[in-house]
Amino acid sequence: MIGMYHYLFLGLALFVIGLLGSVCAKNVIKVLIAIEFMLTGVNINFITFATFCDNANFDGYITGLFYTGLGAVELAIALYIFYLMYQKKKSDNIEKYSEL
Repeated sequence: MIGMYHYLFLGLALFVIGLLGSVCAKNVIKVLIAIEFMLTGVNINFITFATFCDNANFDGYITGLFYTGLGAVELAIALYIFYLMYQKKKSDNIEKYSEL
């Protein structure tokens, strides 16, 4: 049977993969994808605690929906900023954008 700790381990694994990806990646798109992995790991943990610990309220589910919307908005804004930077530098390497 799958319990709470399995979901928490999945959320932790996604967060660590995203953290390592955002630190090690040189490409801006890969960093954005790694940040989305981190956000998904946190979202899984919120929904896990809402399911297993909070039977009366829906705070974890509402927070999960909020973070899903926040992730979509964050990705759209970050991609637009990257598009504007790419037009200027013609490169997707993070090291080229040191003046930020």
